[in-house]
Amino acid sequence: MDYEHLDFSGHAVLRMFERKIGVRDVEAVLQSGDVVEDYATEKPLPSRLMLGFVDDKPIHVVVAYDAKSKTCHVVTVYPPNPALWEADFKSRKTK
Repeated sequence: MDYEHLDFSGHAVLRMFERKIGVRDVEAVLQSGDVVEDYATEKPLPSRLMLGFVDDKPIHVVVAYDAKSKTCHVVTVYPPNPALWEADFKSRKTK
């Protein structure tokens, strides 16, 4: 993802701290991760769920992108729950 600025919500910072996920981990997901879900109609900014692996551990990052300011707003960060996601962590399990 091409951006000039990176902004973290208070929620994202709290979750990153709780889950021991660092800023560099998030940057790695944004740079080389895959888009799992695209929320193009999300307001106030389009957003997406991305998946990346850091030290062979999966990380999901929800990020909103402001094209005007070229800023990525990190909404939340979490390790995907295997009970909710398929083995590839890209597909949600159906009930």
